[in-house]
Amino acid sequence: MGETTKIAISAGIQVGGSLFTSEQLAKIGSVVGMDAKIEMTPFKQLYAEVPIERRDAIKEELEHYGLEVYPAGFVTKSLIACNFCKGAEEAGLDAARTLNKTIAGIETPTPLKIGYAGCALGTSEPLLKDIGVIKMRDTFDIYVGGEPKGIKTSFAKLLVSGLTEDRLGPVVTAIIDFYKAHAKGKEKFSKFVDRVSLEQLRQIAG
Repeated sequence: MGETTKIAISAGIQVGGSLFTSEQLAKIGSVVGMDAKIEMTPFKQLYAEVPIERRDAIKEELEHYGLEVYPAGFVTKSLIACNFCKGAEEAGLDAARTLNKTIAGIETPTPLKIGYAGCALGTSEPLLKDIGVIKMRDTFDIYVGGEPKGIKTSFAKLLVSGLTEDRLGPVVTAIIDFYKAHAKGKEKFSKFVDRVSLEQLRQIAG
Protein backbone atom coordinates (compact mmCIF):
# COMPACT_ATOMS: atom_id res chain seq x y z
CA MET A 1 0.00 0.00 0.00
CA GLY A 2 1.19 3.55 -0.75
CA GLU A 3 0.81 6.59 1.45
CA THR A 4 -2.15 6.45 3.81
CA THR A 5 -4.18 8.88 5.90
CA LYS A 6 -6.44 8.39 8.88
CA ILE A 7 -10.14 9.21 8.72
CA ALA A 8 -12.70 9.49 11.52
CA ILE A 9 -16.06 7.82 10.95
CA SER A 10 -19.16 8.44 13.05
CA ALA A 11 -22.73 7.21 12.93
CA GLY A 12 -24.34 10.61 13.06
CA ILE A 13 -26.35 12.25 15.84
CA GLN A 14 -29.63 10.50 16.51
CA VAL A 15 -32.07 9.39 19.18
CA GLY A 16 -30.54 6.39 20.92
CA GLY A 17 -26.92 7.53 20.65
CA SER A 18 -24.11 6.31 18.38
CA LEU A 19 -25.94 3.56 16.51
CA PHE A 20 -24.40 1.81 13.51
CA THR A 21 -26.46 -0.49 11.32
CA SER A 22 -25.02 -3.85 10.29
CA GLU A 23 -25.04 -2.58 6.70
CA GLN A 24 -22.94 0.43 7.69
CA LEU A 25 -20.42 -1.70 9.57
CA ALA A 26 -20.16 -4.07 6.63
CA LYS A 27 -19.61 -1.12 4.30
CA ILE A 28 -16.84 0.27 6.51
CA GLY A 29 -15.13 -3.12 6.46
CA SER A 30 -15.40 -3.44 2.70
CA VAL A 31 -14.01 0.01 1.86
CA VAL A 32 -11.08 0.01 4.31
CA GLY A 33 -10.11 -3.58 3.53
CA MET A 34 -10.06 -6.92 5.30
CA ASP A 35 -6.60 -6.36 6.82
CA ALA A 36 -7.28 -2.86 8.14
CA LYS A 37 -7.32 -2.15 11.87
CA ILE A 38 -10.24 0.02 12.98
CA GLU A 39 -9.90 1.88 16.28
CA MET A 40 -12.85 2.80 18.53
CA THR A 41 -12.01 6.18 20.07
CA PRO A 42 -13.27 7.70 23.35
CA PHE A 43 -15.14 10.34 21.35
CA LYS A 44 -17.49 7.92 19.58
CA GLN A 45 -15.61 7.88 16.28
CA LEU A 46 -14.00 4.99 14.42
CA TYR A 47 -10.49 5.66 13.13
CA ALA A 48 -9.35 3.87 9.99
CA GLU A 49 -6.34 4.27 7.70
CA VAL A 50 -7.10 4.55 3.99
CA PRO A 51 -4.98 5.26 0.90
CA ILE A 52 -4.65 9.02 0.40
CA GLU A 53 -5.58 8.81 -3.27
CA ARG A 54 -8.88 7.05 -2.37
CA ARG A 55 -9.80 9.20 0.61
CA ASP A 56 -12.39 11.38 -1.15
CA ALA A 57 -14.00 8.42 -2.92
CA ILE A 58 -14.20 6.45 0.33
CA LYS A 59 -15.68 9.47 2.13
CA GLU A 60 -18.35 9.83 -0.54
CA GLU A 61 -19.13 6.11 -0.45
CA LEU A 62 -19.50 6.00 3.34
CA GLU A 63 -21.62 9.15 3.42
CA HIS A 64 -23.94 7.51 0.88
CA TYR A 65 -24.69 4.94 3.61
CA GLY A 66 -25.56 7.63 6.18
CA LEU A 67 -22.17 7.77 7.87
CA GLU A 68 -20.20 10.92 8.63
CA VAL A 69 -16.50 11.18 7.77
CA TYR A 70 -14.13 13.77 9.25
CA PRO A 71 -10.40 14.39 9.49
CA ALA A 72 -8.58 12.66 12.35
CA GLY A 73 -5.97 14.25 14.57
CA PHE A 74 -5.74 17.87 15.70
CA VAL A 75 -9.30 18.93 14.92
CA THR A 76 -12.59 19.44 16.71
CA LYS A 77 -14.18 16.03 17.02
CA SER A 78 -17.73 15.39 15.91
CA LEU A 79 -20.18 16.41 18.62
CA ILE A 80 -20.28 13.92 21.51
CA ALA A 81 -24.01 13.91 22.17
CA CYS A 82 -26.36 12.25 24.62
CA ASN A 83 -28.95 9.63 23.68
CA PHE A 84 -31.84 12.15 23.59
CA CYS A 85 -33.81 10.08 26.08
CA LYS A 86 -36.34 12.91 26.58
CA GLY A 87 -37.22 12.87 22.89
CA ALA A 88 -35.83 14.57 19.81
CA GLU A 89 -37.75 17.83 20.17
CA GLU A 90 -37.41 18.36 23.92
CA ALA A 91 -33.71 17.42 23.97
CA GLY A 92 -32.85 19.53 20.92
CA LEU A 93 -31.79 16.96 18.33
CA ASP A 94 -31.96 19.46 15.47
CA ALA A 95 -29.86 21.98 17.42
CA ALA A 96 -27.25 19.29 18.10
CA ARG A 97 -27.10 18.27 14.44
CA THR A 98 -26.74 21.87 13.33
CA LEU A 99 -23.97 22.48 15.87
CA ASN A 100 -22.15 19.35 14.74
CA LYS A 101 -22.18 20.52 11.11
CA THR A 102 -20.78 23.85 12.25
CA ILE A 103 -17.89 22.64 14.39
CA ALA A 104 -16.79 19.14 13.36
CA GLY A 105 -13.42 18.88 11.64
CA ILE A 106 -12.03 22.37 12.32
CA GLU A 107 -8.23 22.32 12.64
CA THR A 108 -7.17 23.17 16.21
CA PRO A 109 -3.89 23.32 18.21
CA THR A 110 -4.88 20.11 20.03
CA PRO A 111 -7.82 17.74 19.52
CA LEU A 112 -10.96 19.45 20.83
CA LYS A 113 -13.88 17.54 22.32
CA ILE A 114 -17.30 19.19 22.43
CA GLY A 115 -20.11 17.56 24.36
CA TYR A 116 -23.86 18.06 24.12
CA ALA A 117 -26.57 17.11 26.59
CA GLY A 118 -30.28 17.60 25.96
CA CYS A 119 -31.07 18.15 29.63
CA ALA A 120 -29.45 18.66 33.02
CA LEU A 121 -28.95 14.90 33.48
CA GLY A 122 -25.86 15.36 31.31
CA THR A 123 -25.49 11.70 30.35
CA SER A 124 -22.90 12.58 27.68
CA GLU A 125 -20.70 14.04 30.47
CA PRO A 126 -20.47 17.53 28.93
CA LEU A 127 -18.65 18.93 31.98
CA LEU A 128 -15.70 16.64 31.23
CA LYS A 129 -15.32 18.00 27.69
CA ASP A 130 -13.31 20.96 26.44
CA ILE A 131 -16.59 22.68 25.61
CA GLY A 132 -19.88 21.44 27.01
CA VAL A 133 -23.36 22.45 25.81
CA ILE A 134 -26.41 21.71 27.94
CA LYS A 135 -29.99 22.40 26.89
CA MET A 136 -32.00 23.91 29.73
CA ARG A 137 -35.64 24.00 28.67
CA ASP A 138 -35.63 26.40 25.69
CA THR A 139 -32.12 27.82 26.00
CA PHE A 140 -28.55 26.54 26.22
CA ASP A 141 -25.70 26.85 28.71
CA ILE A 142 -22.05 26.61 27.63
CA TYR A 143 -19.27 25.30 29.86
CA VAL A 144 -15.54 25.38 29.07
CA GLY A 145 -12.31 23.79 30.26
CA GLY A 146 -13.26 20.28 31.37
CA GLU A 147 -10.30 17.94 31.93
CA PRO A 148 -11.02 14.19 32.22
CA LYS A 149 -7.44 12.87 32.08
CA GLY A 150 -4.74 12.50 34.72
CA ILE A 151 -5.03 12.55 38.49
CA LYS A 152 -6.09 16.21 38.54
CA THR A 153 -9.35 16.02 36.66
CA SER A 154 -11.61 19.05 36.68
CA PHE A 155 -15.11 19.99 35.63
CA ALA A 156 -15.80 22.58 32.97
CA LYS A 157 -16.88 25.99 34.27
CA LEU A 158 -20.01 27.84 33.27
CA LEU A 159 -19.18 30.41 30.60
CA VAL A 160 -22.55 31.65 29.46
CA SER A 161 -26.18 30.68 30.10
CA GLY A 162 -29.52 31.34 28.46
CA LEU A 163 -28.33 31.23 24.85
CA THR A 164 -30.99 30.93 22.19
CA GLU A 165 -30.60 28.20 19.58
CA ASP A 166 -29.63 30.62 16.81
CA ARG A 167 -26.70 31.91 18.91
CA LEU A 168 -25.34 28.49 19.80
CA GLY A 169 -23.22 27.86 16.69
CA PRO A 170 -21.77 31.39 16.43
CA VAL A 171 -20.75 31.45 20.11
CA VAL A 172 -19.06 28.03 20.05
CA THR A 173 -17.32 28.92 16.79
CA ALA A 174 -16.09 32.21 18.28
CA ILE A 175 -14.57 30.31 21.22
CA ILE A 176 -12.82 27.86 18.88
CA ASP A 177 -11.51 30.67 16.66
CA PHE A 178 -10.17 32.55 19.70
CA TYR A 179 -8.43 29.39 20.91
CA LYS A 180 -6.86 28.84 17.48
CA ALA A 181 -5.62 32.42 17.32
CA HIS A 182 -4.20 32.70 20.85
CA ALA A 183 -3.11 29.22 22.01
CA LYS A 184 0.58 28.85 22.75
CA GLY A 185 1.79 26.04 20.51
CA LYS A 186 -0.03 22.81 21.36
CA GLU A 187 -1.57 24.25 24.51
CA LYS A 188 -4.41 22.11 25.88
CA PHE A 189 -7.75 23.86 25.89
CA SER A 190 -8.25 23.49 29.66
CA LYS A 191 -4.91 25.21 30.31
CA PHE A 192 -5.78 27.85 27.73
CA VAL A 193 -9.02 28.62 29.57
CA ASP A 194 -7.15 29.00 32.87
CA ARG A 195 -4.57 31.28 31.27
CA VAL A 196 -6.87 33.66 29.38
CA SER A 197 -9.62 33.63 32.09
CA LEU A 198 -13.36 33.12 31.89
CA GLU A 199 -13.89 36.86 31.85
CA GLN A 200 -12.02 37.27 28.58
CA LEU A 201 -13.79 34.30 27.02
CA ARG A 202 -17.13 35.78 28.06
CA GLN A 203 -16.28 38.89 26.07
CA ILE A 204 -15.50 36.70 23.05
CA ALA A 205 -18.78 34.83 23.52
CA GLY A 206 -20.61 38.13 23.39
